[in-house]
Amino acid sequence: MRSILPNWLGGGRDSEPVAPHLALGRRGEALAIEHLKSLGYRIVTTNFTTPIGYSRKGRQISAEIDVIAYDESFTLCFVEVKTRSSAEIAPPASAVDLRKQRHIVKAARLYRRMMNLADELFRYDVVSVLVAPDREANVELLRGYFSEHRFSRGGLYRKES
Repeated sequence: MRSILPNWLGGGRDSEPVAPHLALGRRGEALAIEHLKSLGYRIVTTNFTTPIGYSRKGRQISAEIDVIAYDESFTLCFVEVKTRSSAEIAPPASAVDLRKQRHIVKAARLYRRMMNLADELFRYDVVSVLVAPDREANVELLRGYFSEHRFSRGGLYRKES
């Protein structure tokens, strides 16, 4: 079955049709990356996924970091992208709740350990993307949106910028 979506939205000759909310998320991530690059960010990787633990029922829990990049001052940034088609109920960034923050922090700790980046300055950013069908997308970078301090274990992780 041929998708009616363009390749950059998850369509293409060999792919299955993509649900509209997934297509919106992919478009938001593409717009966010474009915006970050225009601000001087150097993208390291996207969609970094890693297991972070197990649920009470023994099911493995994974976390994803949408974008890992260095900003113009060489600070390592872990970026969560939130895309919505409307901000009537709440802005996109409000979806980055404590649970989501905890997952991102755990994944970032693992990433820094795996890449031997314990001494790097880092922070957690959110890119809020509003994509309304009748107007141009609004992309906003929220630097230092949350901190790792509330999830620290005895002050082991204090090297935030």
